[in-house]
Amino acid sequence: MSSEATVLKNSVWNGGRVPLGVSFGKMMMWFFLLSDAFTFSTLLVSYGYFRITATPGWVSPEKVFEGIPWIEGVKAPLVFVGFMTFVLIFSSVTMVLAVEAGHHMNKKRVQKFMLLTIIGGLIFLGSQALEWTGLIFKEGMTMNHNPFLAVMPNGNPEHLHATILFGQLFFTITGFHGFHVFSGVCINTLMFIKTKRGDFQRLGHYEMIEKVGLYWHFVDLVWVFVFTLFYLI
Repeated sequence: MSSEATVLKNSVWNGGRVPLGVSFGKMMMWFFLLSDAFTFSTLLVSYGYFRITATPGWVSPEKVFEGIPWIEGVKAPLVFVGFMTFVLIFSSVTMVLAVEAGHHMNKKRVQKFMLLTIIGGLIFLGSQALEWTGLIFKEGMTMNHNPFLAVMPNGNPEHLHATILFGQLFFTITGFHGFHVFSGVCINTLMFIKTKRGDFQRLGHYEMIEKVGLYWHFVDLVWVFVFTLFYLI
């Protein structure tokens, strides 16, 4: 019997039947992610609704995100955000490898891949901070002005409402996602410390790494939808 099966049978449910073949902790994580998915879905559906119904028009993403933050005169649509997306997806791969190493009780490999996952999350957050500040201060804009006015379609004041709405939704949704990434980095850092101390090795399993991995994969998946709606469509 595997160590995880032993945990499920002897210490997690203490004699009760294991529902769906997963531990209590994993089940609660799935419930949390489901509730969080509803929140993100509401935000993204709201964005889609306002975009479809906006009159007279909507901000053109290719104009907003055509450059690289703080580099003047360079037009490289999707290059910077593509880099951010690649880093976040790659961090999901390293998290998979960390979970797999945990299944084999390989402490050193868990440490290695958890560290790479943390670094990936930090790079993403740093890149998002650069993107935000680059947009906020674009063409002399300050925090008291909407940065997307600089790319208002045709400079027509009639587009003002849709432009401001786009900015509000962009910062709200990407900021909410960024908070999730930040939370994930903090949790992963704690798990890295516990792994380094040998807590999970003494416990006899790395199920906690698998649970935080579920959260991290969820955050990555949400970004795919955010990336598609804001940057591609």
